[in-house]
Amino acid sequence: MGRKTKVIELTSDQQVELEKIYKQGSRILSKRCHMILLNGQGQSCQKIADLLRTNRVSVNKWLNRYEEAGIEGLKTKKGQGRKPILNKETDELKVKNQVKKERQRLKNAKQEIEKELGKEFSMKTLKRFLKNLSADGNVSG
Repeated sequence: MGRKTKVIELTSDQQVELEKIYKQGSRILSKRCHMILLNGQGQSCQKIADLLRTNRVSVNKWLNRYEEAGIEGLKTKKGQGRKPILNKETDELKVKNQVKKERQRLKNAKQEIEKELGKEFSMKTLKRFLKNLSADGNVSG
């Protein structure tokens, strides 16, 4: 005998909201909305897990969070995830100064920044950090 399928009854407004986020939201939020939409169509947790390449426990967790808090329950809470290696508040000035000194040799700037901050990071991390600074208008080119 199989497990009883938990099905969330969605109103038309809830379904529209979930579909909108599914199409336009971040990848992870979109996946969580997709789980709820599939469940609302009567799909079992195991089938949803198989379709979305996750596990039944995760599907159940997101169904429960949606029932408790709606869309807000599907969002990643602040403070979750990996902490950044380079911090804008504490490292920005040191990074900017080294990059200015070694404008044509970013690899050298990276090595100096690593020594100065006592942190190791990839070139990709440095470039991403600089890109985010320039997007915020904090790097003069």
